[in-house]
Amino acid sequence: MVIIELKLTSPIPPSVNHYLGHRAVIKGGKPISVAYCTNEAKKYKKDFSAYVSEEAEKQMWEKPKGTQHLYVDAVFYFPREDMDTNNYWKCVLDAITDSKVVWEDDNIVCERTQGIFYDSDSPRIELCIHPVDYIGIFDDMAHLEEFENRCIGCSRYKRNCSILNHAKAGKVQSDILDDEMCSKYKALSK
Repeated sequence: MVIIELKLTSPIPPSVNHYLGHRAVIKGGKPISVAYCTNEAKKYKKDFSAYVSEEAEKQMWEKPKGTQHLYVDAVFYFPREDMDTNNYWKCVLDAITDSKVVWEDDNIVCERTQGIFYDSDSPRIELCIHPVDYIGIFDDMAHLEEFENRCIGCSRYKRNCSILNHAKAGKVQSDILDDEMCSKYKALSK
């Protein structure tokens, strides 16, 4: 199996506190708060998204198909010690999503902070994006293949079994028992 990675380096993006602004508007005679993207966040997202597109092409990144999840491992190099990694993920992931070349939606992302360092001369976030080992509810491809090999003898398999398809998509189902057998298994008639 070929491991595909996409390596990116981001400047420190706007924090969640500077990502969205709020303004009051009157709707139906009542004041409501409306969120909007700040100019700082718009600029970061536009610039970083363009960089992501260039790097994805240069590194020959292939966007995953279906529900394949991805790890986004990050090492943060903050300019100060009072900064919190949780405040920076949102803008980074949204900018990558905006590029449309790495994934369609960041709902497939498992973000992981791998280190926090301090570098006031060159603050940045070093990112490494790569597929997770698991596939759906299965630990890895071998685990999926073992389960699917048992499915082949079932009458539901030839009819595009929804239980198997949902399991591949990561949906936990009561039809798959603790011993990883399907309660709906019905042997093909000969």
